[in-house]
Amino acid sequence: MNARSALGSYGEGLAARRLTQTGMTVLERNWRCGRTGEIDIVARDGDVLVICEVKTRREGLFEHPMAERLRGLAERWIQSHGGAPPGGVRIDLVGVLLPRRGAPVVEHVRGAA
Repeated sequence: MNARSALGSYGEGLAARRLTQTGMTVLERNWRCGRTGEIDIVARDGDVLVICEVKTRREGLFEHPMAERLRGLAERWIQSHGGAPPGGVRIDLVGVLLPRRGAPVVEHVRGAA
């Protein structure tokens, strides 16, 4: 595993932990759909399906992650898993910033896309 992959994996672990702490259930991590892409975290928040993109950056300029490709990936995940739940689908973003000192900063944006 290279440094970039390790950084991403670490951030996804922090994000999954944060989502779980808020009462959500993580259904899958790193769900892949051929060459189309990957969903970082698929979770459930009550009866709502949550498609979550995670971006991890080291300290410095932090740009909020965009939710490109996630809608199409969400549709494919839903199709391959029997359809959308009664509460619908929501796309969330989790940004993880790793400062030079101190604890990581994890920001969870609900319904970003």
